[in-house]
Amino acid sequence: MSQPMEDRVAQAMAHLKAAEQAAASARAELDAASVTARSADRSVRVSVGAKGELTSLEFLDGKYRTMAAAQLSAAVLEAANTARAEMARRVVATLDPLTRMTARGAAPERMGVDWESVFGSLLSETAVAKGPTAMSRLRDEIVEDDEEPAAPPGAAHGRGDGRRERQGGA
Repeated sequence: MSQPMEDRVAQAMAHLKAAEQAAASARAELDAASVTARSADRSVRVSVGAKGELTSLEFLDGKYRTMAAAQLSAAVLEAANTARAEMARRVVATLDPLTRMTARGAAPERMGVDWESVFGSLLSETAVAKGPTAMSRLRDEIVEDDEEPAAPPGAAHGRGDGRRERQGGA
């Protein structure tokens, strides 16, 4: 038949203690966690902590000296977003089992945390299997702009869109 009240309370207390220990362990693990990522062009290395905060930013091999500001900015953002996304996945992997715990064991799917609402598109936008991301498209546009051949001397002064290009010496 039904369990005596004392047995149910003892089980609930044991479950609560196990959940508290698991939460403390997860917190300690995440407090010590760090993720490092490099930009695709290997010019920038970024590290982030468990909350996605930037803990380290390095410009590698002096490549930054020859990069346009927009290209360097895109490399920093790419590396930072890659590291933040990996850390977000680590946080989800660590905390998701805890969010599903109930007094009777694992919670049904609907009772877990909606990680997409917590991290937004960070988890899906930077997934390796998803293909090009907004950051990679930005990098492609910057590289394409930088690779346009310069107009030969004596070429037309206008762009054909109503704007005028600036000539040297002005």
